[in-house]
This record gives sequence, C-alpha cells and structure tokens, in this order.
Amino acid sequence: MKKELLMGNEAIARGAVEAGVSFVSAYPGTPSSEIPATIAKIADKYEIYMEYSINEKVAFEVALGASWSNLRAMVTMKHVGVNVAADPLMSVAYAGTDGGFVLVSADDPSMHSSQNEQDNRYYAKFANIPCLEPSSPQEAKDMTIKAFEISEKFKLPVILRPTTRVSHSRGGVILGDIREKNAVKWKKDPKRKVTLPAYARIFHPELLKKIKEVEKYFENSEFNWREGSGELGIIASGLSYNYVKEALKYLDMQAEVLKLGTMHPIPRKTVLDFMKDHKEILIVEEMEPIVETEAKKIAQEEELQIKIHGKDILPLCYEYSTMQVAQAIGKLLGRKIEIPDPDVSEYMVPRPPVLCPGCPHRASYYALKKVAPDGIYPGDIGCYTLAALPPLLAMDTCFCMGGSIGISCGFSQAMKDKKIITTLGDSTFFHTGIPAMINGVYNQDDFTIFLLDNRTTAMTGRQPHPGTGKTGTGKDTVVLYPEKIAESMGVFTRVVDPYDLDETVKALKEAIDYKGVAMVVARRECVLLTKPEAKPYYINEEKCTHCFICVNKLGCPAIVKDGDKVYIDEKFCTSCGVCAQICPAHAIEVIK
Repeated sequence: MKKELLMGNEAIARGAVEAGVSFVSAYPGTPSSEIPATIAKIADKYEIYMEYSINEKVAFEVALGASWSNLRAMVTMKHVGVNVAADPLMSVAYAGTDGGFVLVSADDPSMHSSQNEQDNRYYAKFANIPCLEPSSPQEAKDMTIKAFEISEKFKLPVILRPTTRVSHSRGGVILGDIREKNAVKWKKDPKRKVTLPAYARIFHPELLKKIKEVEKYFENSEFNWREGSGELGIIASGLSYNYVKEALKYLDMQAEVLKLGTMHPIPRKTVLDFMKDHKEILIVEEMEPIVETEAKKIAQEEELQIKIHGKDILPLCYEYSTMQVAQAIGKLLGRKIEIPDPDVSEYMVPRPPVLCPGCPHRASYYALKKVAPDGIYPGDIGCYTLAALPPLLAMDTCFCMGGSIGISCGFSQAMKDKKIITTLGDSTFFHTGIPAMINGVYNQDDFTIFLLDNRTTAMTGRQPHPGTGKTGTGKDTVVLYPEKIAESMGVFTRVVDPYDLDETVKALKEAIDYKGVAMVVARRECVLLTKPEAKPYYINEEKCTHCFICVNKLGCPAIVKDGDKVYIDEKFCTSCGVCAQICPAHAIEVIK
C-alpha cells in the first residue's frame, strides 16, 4: 500500500477520488479551499466534473442534480457557507438522494479566518442527517469514502465536518484503490423530488425512521472505539481526541477513552455501555456541548449514578490545546497542573494583517476617503475587509457575504442625508451582491457601490469566478462584467483603474452625486497574479518633508518609517506608483 504525506483537505479530495466521485462543486472558503483546488488539478485525469459555483446554495443544488442522476457528488464550503446552502439542505433531507452525496462543512474554531465559529454539527441534528468528524488526515480520507457509502445506503446527504486543524495539518495517509464510478441513471419520481406539503408530511416521519436506522449502523462504526483503562472515563470527538492522548501522556496517567467519529446520530448504546463502566466522565469536544448534552440525556433516561463533566471545566469558545485538556483532567483528579509558559516574545515579530504591497484595494480606499471623508462605509467579506484597520479606517460594517449592499439599502432609507458608499469584491458581488442590488434599484435607494474588481477570488486562494473567463479547471469560458449587469438594471456605472487616483476620485464624485444606485468598478488584477515590470520607487530624502502622508494615510507595507525618516523597501515595492501620486512634495521617484 502506498503512503503519502497529505494535508487533511488533500486527503478528503483523495477520499472522494477513491470513492468514485463524478462531480464536485464548491464555493471556496478557508479552511475548505484546498479540497476543490486539489480536485481541480486532477479532474481531467480522473474524469471528474468540477466547478466553482457562484455561491454555496447553488453549489449544493448543482451537486444534488448530479446525485439525482445517480452519480456520486461532493459539495464543499466553509461553515458559514452552510447558512447559504441551508434552504435546499433542509428539504433534501426529506426527499433524499440517489448517488452518494457528501457535504463537506469545514468548521473554524477560534475563527482563524471567519466572522463566527458556529458548530455545524447542529445542522446535522437540525436536518436529521448523518455527520462524521475526522481526527486526522488519514481518518479524513477514510471518512470521506464511508460518507458516500452511508449516503447511498440510507439515501441521505451526509455531512463531513473537518475543523481547521484537521483540514490544514499534514499526516501520513495510506492510499487505497479507486472505485468504479456510478453509471448515470435518472428515474422520474415527483412524489419524492417535488416537496409539496402533502408529500413532505409523509417524508418527515420517514426521515425520523431513517435516522434511527443510521444510529444502529453507527453502533458498529470503525470510527468509534475504546482504548486504555482507568477509573476516569473520557469521551473525545474529532481533533480533541488527539489533545486527550497527548494530555494523558503529559500527565503520565491512565484513563479509558471513548473516541467518537460519528457525531449525529450519537451511537446511544456505545455511549451508554461506556458510561456504565465509570463513575465519572469527562467529555472533550471543541465548541458546542453536543456530545455532552446527548450523554447527559442518556444518563438521565437510564438513571445512571454518574458525574458528567464537560463545559463546566472546559471552555465553550475557541480551539482547545493539550495543556487545557491536561488542566481539566488534573482538576477532576484534584491535581494542580502547572502549565509551562515559555517567554518567546523576544523571538516573535509582530505581523498584523495588512493588504499586500501594491494591492489595488489600498489605492481604492485612499481615493474613497479623499472623496467622502464623512461617508458611511458598509463593507463585505474579502481581503479588502482589512480596510477596517488603521490607517485606512474605511469600513464601518461587515457581517456576511453580500451583506454590504443589503445594509446599504437600509441605511439609504434610514439616513437620507448621508453619503453611503459600499465596498465589495467581484467574487462577492456574483455570490450574493446581485439580488441586493436589484432590491436597491427596485426600492429607489440612493447609495454607491464601489466594486473592487481584482479579477479573482483573492482571499481564499485566487480561485476563478464568473468574471475571470476561466472555469474551476482552468478552461476558457465567457466573461461576465459586473458593470454590464448593473447597466441592464439602470444603474449609473463607471469603470476605473484604481492605480490612477485622479480618475478614480473623479468617478467616485460623479457616482456619489448621482441620485439613485450607482456603481464604480475599480478594476486592476490582484498584485499576486502579476509580476512588476517597472522599476521600484524610492524616497528622495532631499525633497522629503517628513509629512508621513505615505505612512499614515496609505499604509503600504513597503514604506517603512524609521525614526524621523521614511524609506521604501525595494524587495516589497511592486512599482504601482500610488505613493508617488499622493506625495505632496513629489519626493517619491522611480529608481533610475
């Protein structure tokens, strides 16, 4: 058997290939992005159809169409994306699937790259569908294969829920054989696939019966096992299992551990049998007390005389660590665990998140602040969200994909005397910006859309979208232009190069003065997609007046303030020339 070092997300992609997947759709979002990116590279080799859909709801529906064609299909997204896909998810649980259907929800404890840390195991409970949670890259691959099998066995979508540490950690993964793909097969069945109320009333009790059958199936799952021995019993799920193992080793002690990989439905008998053998139980799971709640329910129903600990001694928020788990175990044992706290401050270089040197968004926001310093700036999800931080300070709200335009509609009606300029990216506009723009036009709102078009989905790894002219696998396709979509609705539009500050300022003034919905598209390719051809800039010290406008208002990381002086680090300069345009002393020049 061949063994490779794979990232968890790569292992999930490999598992899908081994399972005979025919169809993969996605909307990119960290920590899930590498799954479709890996599939995209090998799609032609393994005859897999792969696409980046415009949003998670559409991605889910596209994959469902493949499943209802009897093909094995997988849809991937980050945890907040499931909120967008929840509408079809809830109804498909009733109607059921045909070919194996796997929804990968990559959750993000500690919010490394997310606006919340919701626990999507609740979606499995809410929809009454199976959910698996891997604890390692190997298990991520194995669970992906099993998820397809479970889906086809019970005709249900299955949620695979890796978390950031599993998605982005690497480990040895044993590769297996690749299963033959399902043949296309379509059968008309409107009584199942048309969820009229009369049909749905029949489906709901059938779904409840199905999930009970899944619970029995999970009693013998290879992803649940007991190991070790001792008076203390520990139930651990997902990545937390690894923390438990390391903590026990650190404490040099024994305990019996029940490792759970099937999150919904919880295998009741497995948990009950484990609890009967112990007087005290610690449940270790990141985020919500889902296993803990189920265990307490079982213990109460069975009248067990047992103490169950979980969120009473472990936090409800953020990722766990080995030492946190060790402290919790020590607390139960009456032992005070001293946590080593080495001082590494002298080795740590502060690295606040910033827009890249030469990022066209920085120029756009500089122009925006110049034109409308007292405006209201609703913002959106993307690299440009960093404009909320100093020195730009050009974002007042940001909460979900496409929400910038929707909230601008509300601001427009509530504060008619204010200038409202909403910023969002090109991919976000296609994702959920268009319906909100229609809403603004229809209700005769008055605000400006400042569309930051960098020709890619930059924040999640520079994936293509409908405005790039490329499909997910790199093939040529049509190019959709946001301004043409806007023009078709009667929106006032202008297109500018954000590196040209005068042009951008002029267009913004026109758009802001326009009565109604206006759009300025600042189009310039992401700096990470291009290589600077021009020579870098430098600061002529003889001309520099030390006004520090380039530092305090533009904030390009290539411009360095050193005491009373300022200079440009040539290694980082991308030759965009924006700093030269804003220097009142004309002290920033091209290196000759």
